[in-house]
Amino acid sequence: MYFDFDNDNVKDVHDTLTTVYEALQEKGYNPINQIVGYLLSGDPAYIPRLKDARNLIRKHQRDEIIEELVKSYLKADKDVNA
Repeated sequence: MYFDFDNDNVKDVHDTLTTVYEALQEKGYNPINQIVGYLLSGDPAYIPRLKDARNLIRKHQRDEIIEELVKSYLKADKDVNA
């Protein structure tokens, strides 16, 4: 299976995750745990409605978000080890 998301979508995923992260912090939750819970289960209850975070994250497929996270991690790791 091959997935190919355009560059505009990468920025959208990044912006969405940033907004979701900030909303979770404001609510006093652990943002990483909550985002992982959402990505594993698909249950939107992990994401608050604050800042429209729940609606924003549901605009993206979970596999699309995971792909961008993996690419970002590997790019950062490559840059650190270069």
